[in-house]
Amino acid sequence: MRKGLIFFLVVNVLIVAFLVRSVFTLLLLLVEDASEDAIHHAEIPAPNSGLIDNRPLLIPKIIHQTYINESIPEHWRVGQQSCIDLHGDYEYKLWTDASSRDFIASEYPWFLDTFDNYGLPIQRADAIRYFVLAHFGGVYIDLDDGCNRRLDPLLSYYAWVRRTLPTGISNDAMGAVPQHPFFLRVIEELQSYNRNWQLPYITVMYSTGPLFLSVIWKEYIGEGQNEESRVRVLMPDEYNKHAWSFFTHHRGSSWHGKDAMFIFWMGRHWMLITALGFLIAGIVGICLWWVYGRMMLLGTPKGQSKARRLPFWRRPSQKDYELVERHEV
Repeated sequence: MRKGLIFFLVVNVLIVAFLVRSVFTLLLLLVEDASEDAIHHAEIPAPNSGLIDNRPLLIPKIIHQTYINESIPEHWRVGQQSCIDLHGDYEYKLWTDASSRDFIASEYPWFLDTFDNYGLPIQRADAIRYFVLAHFGGVYIDLDDGCNRRLDPLLSYYAWVRRTLPTGISNDAMGAVPQHPFFLRVIEELQSYNRNWQLPYITVMYSTGPLFLSVIWKEYIGEGQNEESRVRVLMPDEYNKHAWSFFTHHRGSSWHGKDAMFIFWMGRHWMLITALGFLIAGIVGICLWWVYGRMMLLGTPKGQSKARRLPFWRRPSQKDYELVERHEV
């Protein structure tokens, strides 16, 4: 029985180790604060500062945005126009569903089947932003983000993304030089992450959205990068918290459904969810031990069945031995 117990424990440890390995990067994201690659206050010149002209401009002056067609909803036009007005010397590219597909078919035909077969339009909107940044370079901005000041200081980095809370990075504002290795990695990994997780919110987040991007980013920065391949991180204060921040935020998340509300509820009650998780794990462990015990009984020779019925923690008493001796006499 002792060997059986050891075997049972080893199998369970291996199962737990496999599960932890499967979500290891997600667990690391929980403690990643992006401080090593953060764009600090002191690095960013104030709006209209003369220091801006002394900084090298590495990222092309291109602003990319995406929408179904060219008829932008009224509640996003103010944000869109603010970016256009502040950047008259930038090239502006609005990627519609039609132009996005034409671009993928022309430049990245190996991805066209995946692009066409995404189950949700937001997945195509996510994917195209990675491809155009990898191809053209420039700055991508979601339509629910407006521009609060010129983006010139952010063009001095080879690539940047923005920090999101509680962990990871977002894909709603980011920039890069053409062919930056991080965004090349991102577009390369899109197909391997293309899975249906049944809940639309989780499917989007982990196949093309911010969670997908965060996992790739965490793995990428763990490999060690030089300055040209480094990805800098725009922190919340610099993003939209102050009058000198780069962006403003408007109503968005138009693709969120009821499942997203459930995920947000889970996030607000994570301690309860964690406790329930441990409780369920304990119940499952007890059930597995019971099943294992039953299987051991079924495999026990008939003459040994009485002894095997004793619980594993009980040793036979002297009385048990006496009864056996009397029977044999």
